[in-house]
Amino acid sequence: QLLDCDIKAAAILLEPMGKNTAPAVALAALASPSKDSILLVLAADHVIENVAEFIQRIEQGAKLADQGKLVTFGIVPQSPEVGYGYIRAGEDVGDGACVVAEFVEKPDRETAESYLADGNYFWNSGMFMFRAGDFLDELEKFQPEILKHCELAFDKSVRDLDFTRIDAEAFAMCKGDSIDYAVMEHTENAVVLPVDIGWNDVGSWSSVWEVSEKDDMGNRFTGDVIQQDSTNNLVDSNGRLITLVGVTDLVVIDTDDALLVASRDQVQKVKEIVSKIDSRGGSEHLNHRKVMRPWGSYDSVDADESFQVKRITVNPGASLSLQKHYHRAEHWIVVSGTAEVTCGEKVYIVEKNQSTYIPLGEKHRLSNPGKIPLKLIEVQSGDYLGEDDIVRFEDNYGRTK
Repeated sequence: QLLDCDIKAAAILLEPMGKNTAPAVALAALASPSKDSILLVLAADHVIENVAEFIQRIEQGAKLADQGKLVTFGIVPQSPEVGYGYIRAGEDVGDGACVVAEFVEKPDRETAESYLADGNYFWNSGMFMFRAGDFLDELEKFQPEILKHCELAFDKSVRDLDFTRIDAEAFAMCKGDSIDYAVMEHTENAVVLPVDIGWNDVGSWSSVWEVSEKDDMGNRFTGDVIQQDSTNNLVDSNGRLITLVGVTDLVVIDTDDALLVASRDQVQKVKEIVSKIDSRGGSEHLNHRKVMRPWGSYDSVDADESFQVKRITVNPGASLSLQKHYHRAEHWIVVSGTAEVTCGEKVYIVEKNQSTYIPLGEKHRLSNPGKIPLKLIEVQSGDYLGEDDIVRFEDNYGRTK
């Protein structure tokens, strides 16, 4: 998206695993040009309708951050929402901000209604603003172990094109915690800046339905969908036809990985489904069928015990690593573009409608010397087809595993 907007990113940090917001923001602070750099921490999935108002509030927040304050943006509540945490505002400190009196967990309906009537409670948006050094100082004061592990992981990070890859082994030792629990609930420098900006965190499929443009029946459809006498539904089709007959308030999400069907008022419970998938040893919640790689992507089309079929796309000028496998052989059929293949001591070109065979245990490499994406079908055969059956000898992206 940055490339599409012709913007050069100053830094893009890639976490090897999720550890919640406190470690993530600590890494961003450590990557900042100076301790006086002001960080604006935003969620990736929210909607803000009044952008001009939000920009004004950011400018206010920057002034407060420049005074050493740790600013959290509190959303002026529009309803007694039970799905959000709340912030209780205390003493006015000027510039439209108040001291954070307390953070409150998600309330029941009656409590949420009392918060709305009180007028001093705001939705906790998860948006923050502070100087990098101020956040790190407070983190060291209240959670020194988190800071220690983040510093080690950042110091051992490596550059990969536009990305900084945080060291996985060091970061794995870091405790996961949120900014709220790790710092904001303890610091004496926290202030809340109330904002009324048409905010929605889009934290569930019901939120997606709420912020989407709908048809005359209250439905929002994406893809190939036909309905009969159905109202207020959200449907995403990823290619195949989906039909609805006489249903209301449903969420239907069809992807290559899985199909979700839920009542719109029950979609928050998808987390429980994820837990059940995990408990039975499934991987659908961890891995997409289509996997992105630095050189392009692959899509697992079909698989059984002894074979797997993938659709592989290699970007122009890109190369996979020089590698070998102990447990599988591979057949490559080029369907678009031109492939440069290294197999043992041979290097040769494979063009559209041609194929080649990589024997088990043979060193090999696939490259795209052309100007258009290389697309091919890979058929793997062997007694073990896991992605960890790979020995890399050379890699343009610094990968060893």
